[in-house]
Amino acid sequence: MADVNPQGRPLSPHLQVYSLPLNAKLSILHRIAGAALSVTAVLVVWYFLALATGPEYFETASAVLTSWFGDIVFFLSACGLWFHFANGVRHLIWDTGSYFGAKTTQRSAIFGLVFAVIMVAITVIVA
Repeated sequence: MADVNPQGRPLSPHLQVYSLPLNAKLSILHRIAGAALSVTAVLVVWYFLALATGPEYFETASAVLTSWFGDIVFFLSACGLWFHFANGVRHLIWDTGSYFGAKTTQRSAIFGLVFAVIMVAITVIVA
């Protein structure tokens, strides 16, 4: 069998030498945000179950979710929610077969990130 890699170099680009394009990074982050939002959904369900169970159980859940830990979790959840929403709209537009050019995907990625940041700021200010 022929030696196809005589120099011992990697056969494909690795993350140490190859920088992922913004679109690929956002795709990975979109999946992470979706998974993280399911954890947030579990916390919201826990809160409502505690509300339905009784006052002492509700006080425990309320103390956890209104503490600094809960503030951090819900801030990160707002970030994930708005990012996931903006990137989901991009995917819906792509499903129509539109905006697949290199420049338009880059612009829509930046627009989605800016939109998410603005909406998180508005959410934090209002809430």
